[in-house]
Amino acid sequence: MEKTLSLTMRSDLLNLFFPFFQQGVAIKTTVGCSIKTWLFGHISITPEYMARRIQTIFLDGKAVDEIDAAVIRDGSTIALSGALPGLVGATLRRGGTYASLRSSITHPVDKEFVPQKEGWVIVKLFNLLVPELSPLFLAQGFWIKGQDLEEFFKRQTEEFWAGCISARLDGREVDLKTLKEIKWPPNKELVLLKVIDNHN
Repeated sequence: MEKTLSLTMRSDLLNLFFPFFQQGVAIKTTVGCSIKTWLFGHISITPEYMARRIQTIFLDGKAVDEIDAAVIRDGSTIALSGALPGLVGATLRRGGTYASLRSSITHPVDKEFVPQKEGWVIVKLFNLLVPELSPLFLAQGFWIKGQDLEEFFKRQTEEFWAGCISARLDGREVDLKTLKEIKWPPNKELVLLKVIDNHN
């Protein structure tokens, strides 16, 4: 069974959710499309932001140079990063001068047809993209095991709960005391977690 939990949080507390994105979060999205189509069409990242901020992209562990030729598949892992320091950063940078030095870990041009459909992907964010893009993905929602969510809530301080403006479970408002005490079933039940900045 799948449930949806929507939290409206104080802006300065959104960073408590950032570690999820460094570990990787599961989202349902369109697969069978290029990285370019996914970023611009489905995630709503602008070409200008892409050019200025997203310097390194990994798809299933391979560095991507041609974003319009790398196709996302069901179960893919997509990692996005800003500029990385030093020679390693220069080598991994998308379309950079030193890209030829990493030919063995460069994502090949996809020539196989992959039909578009709804599927699952894992999204990871690194360095400056964590605070910049996490709020976007938080508002759209990501999937988390109920027990992992329960453990996350157990670790939070009173400041977190004081900064939680409202909570809705499956569309119905729930008080915070009830939310803190929910015992999720000991299985892989998934929760779609949405976290919205109260200034939006």
